[in-house]
Amino acid sequence: MAGPQRALAFERRGEEIVAAARSLAEEVETGKLRAADITAEKFAKSLWSRDIPDPDLLIRTSGEMRVSNFLLYQIAYAEIIVRDEFWPDFNEERLRECLADYSRRERRFGLTSEQLAKDRSQTRECRETT
Repeated sequence: MAGPQRALAFERRGEEIVAAARSLAEEVETGKLRAADITAEKFAKSLWSRDIPDPDLLIRTSGEMRVSNFLLYQIAYAEIIVRDEFWPDFNEERLRECLADYSRRERRFGLTSEQLAKDRSQTRECRETT
């Protein structure tokens, strides 16, 4: 299993999303792809960041309550922590604090806590019967 990965100022202004959409549109235009065959997975594979796993955690420094177009598509289920420190002042101690905060969060990936508990229960029951 790979260790933690980081992406710093990966892109801005949504150029990555526009480029992916344009690439898929060109494939449709040339007949290499049918519009009906465009899926979320195919779109994600068209992004510049296709070889980087989606982030689990986004740490936003400077107290700004916005993501500034940073990995817009990929952070759909990322946990977001906003820190008041500016980037030059963000150090290992602050990172450890963010990781501790993150470790206390319940990762639900779009589910409610109740749905997640039910899903975990069903998974556990399935393992016990096999």
